[in-house]
Amino acid sequence: MTKIAVENVNTPGKITNVDAAKYTAMRHAMLKGMSSDPMTYAQIKTATLPHLPEDVFPGGATAGWWIKCVQLDLEAKNALTRHATKPLTWTKV
Repeated sequence: MTKIAVENVNTPGKITNVDAAKYTAMRHAMLKGMSSDPMTYAQIKTATLPHLPEDVFPGGATAGWWIKCVQLDLEAKNALTRHATKPLTWTKV
């Protein structure tokens, strides 16, 4: 299994290695599903699930964890912006 290094905006400087195939598939699905308008986590999940490959995420299994993993990594890399709203919202940069 190939790994990819991801960051977490909440713990700067910490790198975690995760499954590259799942990370890449989720990143692609999230960016494809997200609009340019601010979206909540629930909206991101709803928009992302239809774009996930079934062979990598059968039935959307573990999608919630991977959405959060990719969201935190993209925030750390300044590819997503978190807005100080309630509930929290994000937009693509």
